[in-house]
This record gives sequence, C-alpha cells and structure tokens, in this order.
Amino acid sequence: MPRFSVIVPAYKVQAYLQESLDSVLTQSYTDFELIAVDDCSPDACGSIIDECAARDPRVTAVHLPHNAGLGPARNAGTARATGDYLVFLDGDDTLTPGALQAVADRLKATGSPDVLVYDYARTYWTGEVVRNQLARRLSEEGPASFRLADRPALLGLLPVAWNKAYRREFVERSGLLFPPGLYEDTPYSMPALLTAESVAVLDRVCVHYRQRRTGSLLSTSTRRHLDVFGQYDRLFGFVAQRPELDRWRPALYRKMAEHYARILAAPGRLPRAARAEFFKLARASMRRHRAPGAPVAPGARVRHALMRLGTRRSYRALRLLRAAHLRSAARTRGMWRGLREGLLLLHYRLQRRLPLRPELAVFSAYWHGGYACNPAAIEEKLRELAPRMRTAWICGPEHDATLPAGTARLRPGSAAHWSALARATYLVSNVNFDRGLVKRPGQVLVQTQHGTPLKRVGLDLLDRPAASPTTDFAGLLRGADQWDYLLSGNRHSTLVWEKALPSGYTTLEYGYPRNDVFQRAGAAEVLEIRERLGIPAGTTAILYAPTHRDYRRSRPEHLDFEKVLRDLGPRFTVLSRAHHLYEGPLGTDPHPRLIDVSDHPSVEELCLASDALVTDYSSLMFDYACLDRPIVLHADDWEAYEAARGTYFDLRSAPPGAIARTEDELVDIFVTGHWQGSRSAQLRSAFRQRFCTYDDGQAAERVVRRVFLGQSAGLPAFVPLEDRRPAPAAPAASASTPSQRRGPRSFDRLSLD
Repeated sequence: MPRFSVIVPAYKVQAYLQESLDSVLTQSYTDFELIAVDDCSPDACGSIIDECAARDPRVTAVHLPHNAGLGPARNAGTARATGDYLVFLDGDDTLTPGALQAVADRLKATGSPDVLVYDYARTYWTGEVVRNQLARRLSEEGPASFRLADRPALLGLLPVAWNKAYRREFVERSGLLFPPGLYEDTPYSMPALLTAESVAVLDRVCVHYRQRRTGSLLSTSTRRHLDVFGQYDRLFGFVAQRPELDRWRPALYRKMAEHYARILAAPGRLPRAARAEFFKLARASMRRHRAPGAPVAPGARVRHALMRLGTRRSYRALRLLRAAHLRSAARTRGMWRGLREGLLLLHYRLQRRLPLRPELAVFSAYWHGGYACNPAAIEEKLRELAPRMRTAWICGPEHDATLPAGTARLRPGSAAHWSALARATYLVSNVNFDRGLVKRPGQVLVQTQHGTPLKRVGLDLLDRPAASPTTDFAGLLRGADQWDYLLSGNRHSTLVWEKALPSGYTTLEYGYPRNDVFQRAGAAEVLEIRERLGIPAGTTAILYAPTHRDYRRSRPEHLDFEKVLRDLGPRFTVLSRAHHLYEGPLGTDPHPRLIDVSDHPSVEELCLASDALVTDYSSLMFDYACLDRPIVLHADDWEAYEAARGTYFDLRSAPPGAIARTEDELVDIFVTGHWQGSRSAQLRSAFRQRFCTYDDGQAAERVVRRVFLGQSAGLPAFVPLEDRRPAPAAPAASASTPSQRRGPRSFDRLSLD
C-alpha cells in the first residue's frame, strides 16, 4: 500500500498536463501512486495519460465515458486509490520539488492526522509567482495536531481540495464525495476540516496554482457560476445533519456571504444577463442559511444586509461609495506623508549644494541595523589609523547600545541623516544605501557585502521568481552603479558579483574585515566570551545557525533540542541562533545546555566561543572556516532549497565537513567523533583553500589604507594559510588543536554526495 494516492483529473489542459504529471513523477519521495483521470477530454489529455502510464507503473490511467466535471472525476480517482493519504492536484497545476517528502515528514511528525493543510503559490502566465497572502495561518508553532476549534482561522483559507492531504480511511468513514458543478471543493474540503479529529499544518509551498491567461473556468463568463448556491446548500445540509457542528454556522454563513460578494465583484465572471438572477439567488440563499452571531467588519455587515434584503441598486451604490471613500482617505494620508517627504527632499537638495566634508565617513549595516559586520570592522580600523576622521553610523534607537563612544548616531529618515548622506565623502555599507541617495562627484561608496554567496544573488535570480517575488532588479543595478569599491573575500565571490551585479566598480580582493578578529583573538578572549555567554566550563559548544528559507513564510522546524541534547550527553552545549528574518528563539522549551544567542550583537564572538558550527546553507560557514574549526552541515531539504533559491555549486560535493540529512545522523556525527575526524579535516582544508585565501586578519587595514588613505602600494602582504594561527578553541573534553583532531573512524557510513 503506497503512502500517497495522487489524483489528477484532466479536461482541456493538454498544454499543461505533461508538466503536471511530471511534477509528481519526479518527486524525491517515491512511495506513491498517480491516478490520472481523463474526464472525456476532447483534446490530447487522454493520450498523454496513456503514454505516462505505459512508461511508469506507478501511473493508473482512468478514462470516463462522458464529461462529468472536476468533482466526479476526482471521485473516480478516489474509488481506485489504495494509498494511506489522498492528494488532489488539478491537471494544470504542479507540485513543487520535494513537496511529497515534506508532506510525508510532516505527517510523521504530527502523528498521521486526518487532514494536513499545506500552502500554495499562484503562478501567473507572466512568470510572476505570488505566495498565498494568508500563509501565516499555517504557522507550525503550537500543538503538532489539533482540531479546527483550536485554530478556526483555517476556515478563512481558500476552500479548495488541492492544498490538503486527506487520510483515506477518514474520507471513507466520513462519506466525503465531490458534487458535480463549479465550486465543488467547498462541500468537500470544509466538511473535512469540520469533522476531522486531528488537523495539522505544513508551512511550505507544495503546489503551484496556475493562473492561466485564458481557459480557466473561474475566469470565464458563464452562468455556471450560479452553481455556487447549490454547493453551499450541500454544505449547510451536511452541518444540519450533525448537531455538534451547529456552532460553526455563523462562521460558515460569513464565509458564504463573502464568497458571493467576491463573485459579484469579479469583473467579467458573471454574464451581464445573469447578474440580476445571481443577486436574487444570493438573497434567497442568505435568508435560507442566515446564522445570527457571525462577527463581520462594519462595511461587510452593511454589504451582507443589502445582499440579504435584495436591494441590488443600493448594493452597487454602496460599492461605489466605499471605493470613493478609500481613495479619498488614501489621498489625505498621502498628502501629509508627501509634505514631510517633500521638505526632506528639499533639505537634501540644499545640502548637496554645500561642499563635501573630506573628514566625514558614514557607515551602515543590514538596513540601518546595529554596529556589525564588515562596516563595523572598517570603522574601528579607520579610527585607529586615521584619528582625524569623523565617523557616523545610521541606526534606529534600539541599536544605540552597540555603537562605540566615538561614533555619531544618525536616525534613518531624519534631516541629520540626509545631511550626512549629502556631505560625507565616504559612504560604507554591506547593503545598498537609501534609494533616494544621489551620489555626488567626489563621494566614495564602498560596498562590503555580508557573506560569500552560496545562494543565487542579483541578476542570477531573474529565473527564480519564487525566491525574489518583489526584487527590484533595476534598482539593484542603479545601486551597483554607485559603488566605487566592492569587497571580496575570495575569487569565487569576485566572479559571482561581477556577473550577478555588473557595473564599473573596482573589486578589492582583500578578504572580509569582519573576519580579522578570528586571527587576532587569543585564548583569554575566547574564555572571556564563553564565560559571558554562560557556556559551562569543559563542555563542547556547538553553534547552531540555520539560514532562512525563501519558500516559507514562517520559521521552519529545526532541531528537537531536548532530544538532541539528551542523545549528545552532558559534554555538549548548544548555542542556537535564529536568522534575523525570524522572530524569537529557535527553541521554546528551556534547557540548561541550550543557550539562545539570537539577539547577541556579534556573530563573530559566537564563532570564537564555539568549538564547532552546525548550519545548513548559511554563508556563515565560509567565515567560520577561517577559524579552522569543525563544521557540520545539516542539509535535510537541499532539493527544495535549490529549487526555490538556486545555488552556485552543489555544496554536497564540496562540503566543509560532514553532512547529516537527518537529526539522528547529526547526533551520530558528534557522538562517534566524526565531526573532528581526519575526513572532516581533509574536507575543511580543501574548503579553506578555496574560500579563505584572503582572510588573514588584515583585511580592514588594507581597505582603510587603500580607500581612505589613498595607499595603493605597500599594503599588508597576504599570510599563507599554513602560516596563520587562528584563535584557539577553548579547552574542552578534548584539548587537541584543530589540526590534531582525528576521529576513530572514517565517514564511510555517512554519504557525502
């Protein structure tokens, strides 16, 4: 018996069907059957299905004798299903890479619920990909499984069948069947949520919902949209037969009324001759199923009342008045905002007429964050080598405590901020400056970047719309055109940036200044940081720092820290650091050997304090390699990450250390000593040769002397890798140096490809 039965009905989708079927057949998870149903389609859908079935034994071809519609076609597929779970996919939609594996993993983690709800993204014929705007309702925080009463907001999601996996035994026991007609999902998916004993969610885009330019029934003007009334009659009939569901009537009524309103508002969906009839039927339906107590917004309350009373002209007038009110309010807000922005713009223009200040340098990091990264290291070295220079840092008040005493503070958007941008000779940041920046002749802009690129960046994201749905590529290029210097930590970065953001800047292959501290710090500083963080003496500190996921809105599931720490034993302590795009710590339950360092202002200090790094695809691995300490990759979703964001090389073929695909493998790597074994050292050495060639502790000095002091000759010579002495790790359970650490066994039993 397969784990999944994937049911794909097809009718007049010959241009998209092969892609849809292939998206299932090429899944990394293979324990499924694919049931493709030809709904007596007059085009080539039937032959496409037969060809797939002939090539792949997992495909079952079903041909209906007459066109029955989407609902009955799904029922025909369900009747032949043998899998534990039913997954529905329309013939013009696709599963995302790794979707079934993610669904299978989540089902296992949540105890095989009756229904699992996952996310989708709309894919437009223009190439645009837009994720579901209600994705935050699929947050995996809280109980693993629950009943709908615990998370009623799930009723607000699109009432479709194809964003869920249904336990087949539950479907059969509940007698769920799709009715004929349009909007057939409503009386199937909503009763499933209402009656499920256990529901779970997966915060991941698993389906690409194709928005066709033409041919979609929901965008076609037809009287068949009147079918919606019969579907809600079926839904309320289902509820009426089950008194325990009566409390859901107000919420269902509100959803029904809003659905009717959306159909009325959709341009071109209803033929002009059918609009009056639709309004009449909506009035009857709302009177028939009215359920007092449904909380609605004031505007919607009036709209529902007018629809229920059948005053169509008043309803249309209300819509027009509401639209006019919204436009007027937006104009008023925009007027005041525009007045302030106009005054600041005038101030900025006037300041640009004044002479540049050759002794002023303005710094910023991470979109006006605190004192950090490459700009901070350069600012510190500048004050050391050129004390005559004045420095200022752009940041919000929440970051004031991170700034050194000798650096002025600038509030983003203030008049002082724009004055500094207008008159400073030097501008330094690890991201682009404000869009309104007009670079003056004589100004020098240094772009430091903030990591070696593993994932795609810049123009290389043009073919990855899911990872960059709002990226302003023209704006990126305008920003790059302002750079005078771009810092690079290695030749790989140089080649990537010159292709991904081509412009006339000069690339300085000097190393990353933020990594200088790894060569300067001593044993006493390392011990002081560990004591300040509360790391127990004599334990091995693992820094766990995963990156964010472009294909997820909320934070992905990470390690089960309680289990990992129990299996590792008392010799290990974990420092957990969440990516800055996610709020809150990685672990919610306190543990004496789990230290949350998400808000620690210096990631460099965390690297110095730790004995090993565990990450996935974070660029931190390239910096950490400068310390020549063990790195372990926990890459449990490589296929999905690569499909969504794209990478410049297959990390699995050239890793900086051991690779774990599961939590158990990760624990095994540390318990057996593989993390510090000879194979790990060999991989790390090759990784360092490729990516750490310039990070010798003198990068900031090179930048200051070249950019600020104008010295192009006599810069500090690069120290060869073999002659460097990185900061030593703290004495722990094993007091050997990085180059001496060897594990008792090889990596033979943990594949690295």
